[in-house]
Amino acid sequence: MREEIIENFGGKLRVRICGILVNQQGVLMVRHQGLSSMGYFWAPPGGGMSFGMSASETLINEFQEETGLSIAVGELIFIHEFHQIPLHALELFFKVEQIGGELKTGIDPEMKPDQQIIDRVQYFNSDDIAKHKGPQLHPSFNKIKRPEQLLNLKGYFQNWK
Repeated sequence: MREEIIENFGGKLRVRICGILVNQQGVLMVRHQGLSSMGYFWAPPGGGMSFGMSASETLINEFQEETGLSIAVGELIFIHEFHQIPLHALELFFKVEQIGGELKTGIDPEMKPDQQIIDRVQYFNSDDIAKHKGPQLHPSFNKIKRPEQLLNLKGYFQNWK
């Protein structure tokens, strides 16, 4: 894991707000460099809440920053407790709908310009999910085979390593 990731996010509990955007192309995913033993990590767009911002405001900002898309935030789908030392996060996953914007690879504003970790955004279909299962794919994908199944997950899930 890259040192700047540990410095920014390690050793503390974070509350992350994440969005599940599913359409005919699949589920929208963001690839982060330096977050797994494979060198990269795929997860739905999202990020840490800041004091004074609502979950919806956080998610709208994160989608704009990471993907260039404008979204409407829907219902809370599931909660996942992500624990992979030194990272620990409580992640709230919301259903989202695209209402504007154009898909592009964005940035993580918590990282310095020369230390950016987001290097790709793309839609994952069923074949992509099967191909990437393992430490390089968010653990919630271990529960599904098709993108639309994410919208049916309910409850609280955790992974502890």
